[in-house]
Amino acid sequence: MAIGLTEEHEALAESVRGFAERNIPATVVRAALEAERETRPAFWPALAEQGLLGLHLGEEHGGQGYGLLELAVVLEELGRAAAPGPFLPTVLASAAIDAATGAKARAELLPALADGSRTAAVALSGAFTGRRDGDALVVDGSAGTVLGAALADVLVLPVDVAGETVWVAADAADVAVTPVESLDRVRRVAKVEAAGLAVPAERVLDGLGTARVRDLAAALFGAEAAGAAGWLVTTAAEYAKVREQFGRPIGQFQGVKHKAARMLIALEQARAAAWDAARALGDDAADAGFAAAVAAVVAADAGVRTARDAIQILGGIGFTWEHDAHVYLRRTLTLRALLGPASGWANTIGRLALDGRRRAVELELDDDTEPLRERIRAQIAELKAIEDKGELNAKMGDEGWTVPHFPEPWGRGAGPVEQILIQQEMKAAGVRPPNLIIGAWLVPSLVRYATEEQKERFLRPTLRGQMVWCQLFSEPGAGSDLASLSMKAERVEGGWKLTGQKIWTSVAQFAQWGFCIARTDASGSKHDGITYFLVDMKSEGVDVRPLKELTGEAVFNEVFLDGVFVPDDCVVGEVGKGWQVARNTLSNERVSLSTGSGGLGMGVAELLAFYADREPGDAEVTEIGRLVAQGHSIELLSLRTTLKQLNGVEPGAEASVRKLLGVQFNQDVADHCWAAQGDAAATEVPMAESGIVARAMLFSRAMTIYGGTTEVQLNIIGERLLGLPRDPEPGR
Repeated sequence: MAIGLTEEHEALAESVRGFAERNIPATVVRAALEAERETRPAFWPALAEQGLLGLHLGEEHGGQGYGLLELAVVLEELGRAAAPGPFLPTVLASAAIDAATGAKARAELLPALADGSRTAAVALSGAFTGRRDGDALVVDGSAGTVLGAALADVLVLPVDVAGETVWVAADAADVAVTPVESLDRVRRVAKVEAAGLAVPAERVLDGLGTARVRDLAAALFGAEAAGAAGWLVTTAAEYAKVREQFGRPIGQFQGVKHKAARMLIALEQARAAAWDAARALGDDAADAGFAAAVAAVVAADAGVRTARDAIQILGGIGFTWEHDAHVYLRRTLTLRALLGPASGWANTIGRLALDGRRRAVELELDDDTEPLRERIRAQIAELKAIEDKGELNAKMGDEGWTVPHFPEPWGRGAGPVEQILIQQEMKAAGVRPPNLIIGAWLVPSLVRYATEEQKERFLRPTLRGQMVWCQLFSEPGAGSDLASLSMKAERVEGGWKLTGQKIWTSVAQFAQWGFCIARTDASGSKHDGITYFLVDMKSEGVDVRPLKELTGEAVFNEVFLDGVFVPDDCVVGEVGKGWQVARNTLSNERVSLSTGSGGLGMGVAELLAFYADREPGDAEVTEIGRLVAQGHSIELLSLRTTLKQLNGVEPGAEASVRKLLGVQFNQDVADHCWAAQGDAAATEVPMAESGIVARAMLFSRAMTIYGGTTEVQLNIIGERLLGLPRDPEPGR
């Protein structure tokens, strides 16, 4: 999935990608790389004719009247092509000038920057000082690394005037611009020196602050870094599919497959962070600075990380001058360097978050949903008026509120928008549907495969919250490889007898029923001959033994079934086709917007609560900021997935990577808070007394195991999303 989510953004991206393929092939990039000096690329007039330089500018200034998000879509595609030339420096400068309040400067400069007749650059750092001389500002000083300065007609410079930074737009002809040897040899930096430069009052960019300039750079640099990361992920994955070592494609080796999968994860986070920063700045949101800082940490770092990992996967060929990988490494390293250390941006995020100034991840629906919202609100108000919890749960289950996305009579047949409205209005009213616990995993399979009699017997009480379930899937020899299960089901009169052991079964000691898969026929492949059963946990032969976990508690259990009789009317679906039913158990997800960063464990809210009564040091604030940035990017992945679903489009990689990121994030937060206790971390104090204790840290170890280990999830991402070859079958 690219930065843009809408059909319009996808069309824009496709158009720019086509332009790049026609006008910026590898030969053009190579020519810029090898050139003795930087020149304006031959494709510049054609690029200007596309109107892309003015996408974010108002029509009164010759622009297209769109916004920074559209500009980010373009930058992603140009970043994918490693485009030479002054596009990024120019649009950064025009966005900064447009953010100023001076009408004269905007009217004079923006039209020429929008039509490409003039180019510009911004000094993100420098040592310029200024003194007033009548209406003019006399500027002296220098900046050593200004991106695109050698090709610029206009330079936007920061000037210290009596301890206050003001920004000016100077003509490049009035200063000394000296090209310097650049890390990025395709698009280079230059030194800018001013000596007695008289800047007229109309060229002083009143109302433009340093924070705004840096935030704009973070968003736009982040978008280009995401584009570069996209090229790197694709290039590494395609190479891993065909490069053979030891008689196998290297993409089949888990070390390579997992590295490529983590590259894709970093790419999706980069896209999400750049997307959010661009839209926040475009909307002049009060929390735009937070979003921009997240992009500076997440997107810029992702560009560098994917470049380094791509070269590792490419091996020796990736280390050669002839391969383009180093072009992208140099490009992403330059973007990272010009933005400044990630630690500084992370420190900003940490301080904002600790002050309660995070950016909310919220879904905004169109105004035309208000009539539907009002109807839902009125219905939920009636539910709220029911005081008896049992009566409320029964009504919610019977009227489809428990699973509104399912068809009637079990759900409400709610489409994506209605589902979101129901969630929002329930949350606002404080009305909670019955907690199905493990039973929530069973509901999709019963709706699709159960008989009408089974639905009335099992589905209705489950939706009312009256029936507690456990899942009897995993076995000692069949965890992630669930199809290797060995529990046998023997045909007997009137039903089946189940014999075997299940393990890691949550809440089995409390469950009334369990949904179980067992092998009824061992003659075919391991995915065949499996049948899906509903087991009465009070049946003779069921032995539940709680497993004491490393936390000292017992949530999981091992369950022994010794000739347990299951009648025919408790078989779901066809005999021997249980694998299909089992897969459906986890496949029919509703449209939802997560309000947390991880799910069951500690997230951003718990992290900040931990520091409510503590004074973290500066280094600690930086680490808090890194964690908050990670959590925010995960929430953005959820939001982007939801928006895709609302647009009727299948979500891309975000939906697949979020689970893996979320559980790892839970672990990271728990580990951080545990260690931050100092020597108190050596104790296990009740949670009510200390807030964060060893128990949370210890329990988090399970999160990257249950529901599919991290390693298995990385395999899935590598194979299904990147198309890398599957692991060989055992014995081959």
